[in-house]
Amino acid sequence: MSKRIAIGSDHAGVEYKAALIPFLEELGYTVQDFGPSTTDSVDYPDFAHPVASSVESQENDLGILICGSANGVAITANKHQGIRAAICWLEEISALARQHNNANIVCIPARFIDLELSKRIVRTFLTTDFEGGRHANRVNKISCG
Repeated sequence: MSKRIAIGSDHAGVEYKAALIPFLEELGYTVQDFGPSTTDSVDYPDFAHPVASSVESQENDLGILICGSANGVAITANKHQGIRAAICWLEEISALARQHNNANIVCIPARFIDLELSKRIVRTFLTTDFEGGRHANRVNKISCG
């Protein structure tokens, strides 16, 4: 099980992030919070890039990014060669993102799902393994570098 988790958001995701951190710690994860800490308007790339860099460098095992739609943070994180960020709004999608795509960052759309569902999505993401096999060949073709 991955134990080191990077987490970040924009202003729309601060409240979910604040609730997810103790939830994750209770599950036994070590969480590195990349901010922000207030709901003041911020630019999501300023927080998505550090989360993605920490996962890409293996400083953290997996990442969580939260913004209003999850699109901005996912687009930003996916600019990193070693990142496969998946927007997840259902538990089944988070499981498939891990099983079939070996996603290493889950992106949560805070304006479209409730906090309890986000907790279930995150837990599913963190506890689901990549299946490898036929999926590994596909995942290995994703990177441009």
